[in-house]
Amino acid sequence: MDNHNIMPKVIVCYVRWVDAFNRKVGRLVMLLIFVMMGVLLYGSLSRSLFNSPLVWGIEVSQFLMAAYYLLGGAYSLQMDSHVRMDLFYTRWSDRTRALVDVMTMLLLFVFLGALLFGGISSTGYALRYDETSYTTWGPPLAPIKIIMTTGVLLMLLQCLSTFFKDIARIRGVVIE
Repeated sequence: MDNHNIMPKVIVCYVRWVDAFNRKVGRLVMLLIFVMMGVLLYGSLSRSLFNSPLVWGIEVSQFLMAAYYLLGGAYSLQMDSHVRMDLFYTRWSDRTRALVDVMTMLLLFVFLGALLFGGISSTGYALRYDETSYTTWGPPLAPIKIIMTTGVLLMLLQCLSTFFKDIARIRGVVIE
C-alpha cells in the first residue's frame, strides 16, 4: 500500500472512537422501546382494570420514543440502516457510491448544524425559563431538549466519521 493511501492516524482514531461510542449508545437506547412498551401497557391496564387513567403515560411514552429515535440515529447511520433511494446506487461501483455519499454528507452537515444550533438555543431557553409542557401533567421540557440536542450532536459526530470512511474508500483504503 502506498503512503499516500494511508489515512492520518488522528482520523482513524476519531472514526474508531466515535463508532465505538455510538455503537454503545445505540445498543443501550434499543432498550428504551421496552420501557416505552411497559409504560403504555401500565397505562392501558390502569385505565381498563382500575378505571384510573394515567395523566403522564402518553407523554412519557412520547418522550421515550423521541429519545429512542434521536439517540439511535447515529447508530442507524453507522449501521447504514437509513432509508436510501437506491434505484441507481446499488449498480454503482464502491468508489462512485463513496463519492455520492461524501456529497450527501456535506449537505447533511449543513442540516445537522442548523438543527444543533436550534437545539442548543431551544435547550438554553428551556433551562433558563423552566419551560414546561402545556399538558395537564406539565413536565419540564429541558430533559427532552437536552436529549434532542445530544442526539443531533451524536449524529453530527457520526456523519463526520462516515465522511472520513467515505473519503478513505475513494482513496482505496478501508477504516474499520
